[in-house]
This record gives sequence, structure tokens and C-alpha cells, in this order.
Amino acid sequence: MRKNIWICLISLVLMFFLGCARNEQAVGLYVDAAMLRELGENDNAVEKLNSAVKLNNRFSLAYSLLGEIYQEMNDYEKSAGSYEKATKLNPWSFKDYFNLGRVYQEMKKFAMAIKAYDRVCQLKPDHLDAQVNTAKCYYQIEDYNNALLAASRAEQINANISEVQKVLGDIYELTKDYDKAIASYKRGLEIDSNDTEIMASLAVVYLRTNRNSYARELLTSVIKLDPNKSDAYQYLGYCCLRLGDTEKAIDSYDTAIRLDNMDWQAYRGLGVAYMLKAIADKDNTLKQKAIEQWKFSLDIKPNQPRRDKLIKLIQKYSK
Repeated sequence: MRKNIWICLISLVLMFFLGCARNEQAVGLYVDAAMLRELGENDNAVEKLNSAVKLNNRFSLAYSLLGEIYQEMNDYEKSAGSYEKATKLNPWSFKDYFNLGRVYQEMKKFAMAIKAYDRVCQLKPDHLDAQVNTAKCYYQIEDYNNALLAASRAEQINANISEVQKVLGDIYELTKDYDKAIASYKRGLEIDSNDTEIMASLAVVYLRTNRNSYARELLTSVIKLDPNKSDAYQYLGYCCLRLGDTEKAIDSYDTAIRLDNMDWQAYRGLGVAYMLKAIADKDNTLKQKAIEQWKFSLDIKPNQPRRDKLIKLIQKYSK
């Protein structure tokens, strides 16, 4: 009996010391991995970290670092898996939850991203980026009420961030609350007057509310700041059509297509511009060019909005 007790005690002592040795070895591998990462040797760092978690599968810091490295390598599946393990082992690490949310957001798993960000906000309610990203994720799944709540919380934390005003403006624009959208975008431009994304978004709202001259002025400014912004040329083309400047519309749509030859909306708009000029000039060549642009548009996006109307136009002017 005593012999069995002694055997058990010796076994426990050996397990303790062996465990300490394994943990010490795992920590050493973690340190090596951190140094390798600094040197840009991510593959070797991953190898060290995988060895570390084999020695100690409760090593949350190792899983966290694995998540970061996989994230840098754009291996989002493995990154998410690593962060999931890190957060289970350390449920108080808002950093790991935040990174997990970002990875799920990249993977377009917005509901899972929201869940991760929600935990960040529980741990750190004033985490601005978590609130902003929560709003963006709700926006993506078309839950605009919760998107607005999250964006409003972000604004309460810090209203003087242009991205916060951009998100609010996007939500208001999509829910057709155009006056509030304009107000948010304008506040964003007061913070950063050269933010071309906000300028373009404000121009779109101006187009939706028939303030075409304001839209044209803004889009012209956007293009000066960012000559390669293809969607700005596309919107400018539409704006010029509304203002009756067909030649400028054609030039703008042409540039949009040169910058992005898969822009189905630009092809569609260019077709409209050519057709208007064809009718005004009684030019059958331009009419054929218009039909060609519409067909290109349908080839790129067969199920586009108002598809049937476009097909009828093609049939009408092909006779």
C-alpha cells in the first residue's frame, strides 16, 4: 500500500517538473518566434509557434501571435482559428477579440465579426474602432438600425473623426435620410477637407436630391485630388447628362471605362450619352455605338437593375 502511494507521489512530482520543463521550452520557442517575425521570417516564426503550442496547448500568447502572423500573411482561416483559441484561453483579451473581428470582417463573415466586436465593446466600451467596425458590419448585413446605433456610439466617443461621419452619412444615405447624410458628410469634410471618399459620397447625395451643380463641383474636386478614381468619372458623366452637357458626359464615361473596363454602369451611361447625341445629330454611327455600349454593360452584369428597360431600348434602336 505504502509502495503504491510513493509511486503516485513520485509520478506527480515528475509530471510537475516535466510540465515546467515543457512550459519553459514553449516560452523559449515563443521568444524565438517573436524575433523571427521582427526579421520578416514569418514561415519560420509559425513553425516555432506551432511547436510551442504542441508543448503547451494552453499558451494563449502563442496562439495570439500565430493569429497576427497568419493575418499578415492573409491566411484568414488559420488566423481566425488561432484568435479563437487565444480568446477561449484568455477571454479578457480585447486585443485578440478585436483582431478576430477584423479577420472575420475580411472574410465577409459579418455576423461573426459583430460577435467578436461586441465582446471588445463589453471589455472596453470606449473602443472607437470596434464601434465603427460594428457599424460597418451591420451595414453589410443590411441591419441599418443597429448600424446606426453603433455609429452613434462611435460619434459619442469621438465625433471629430472623419471616418465616423462617413459611416453615419452612408447609413443615412442608404435609408434615404438625405438631410442627415449631407450634414454628416459635411462634418466629415470639416475634419478632413481632402477626403475624396466623403466628397464623392456627398456628391452622390446631391445627385439623388437634384443638386446637380453642387455634385459637379464636388466631383471635379475629387478628380483633381485623385485622377485615377474611376467611380468619380462615372458619377460626373451622369451629372453632366443631367446638366445637358453630353460631350462632357461622353468624356467622363470614357475615362471611367479606361480606368475600369468592368464598370457596367459607365458603359450603360456612355450608351445613353451616345444615343442622345445620335438623336440630336441624326447620326446612325453614334446610334450603333450607343447600342454597343449597352450590350457591353449587359455582358458584364446581365442581371443589372432596370435590365428589361435597357433591353427594350436596344431592341427599339436596333430596328
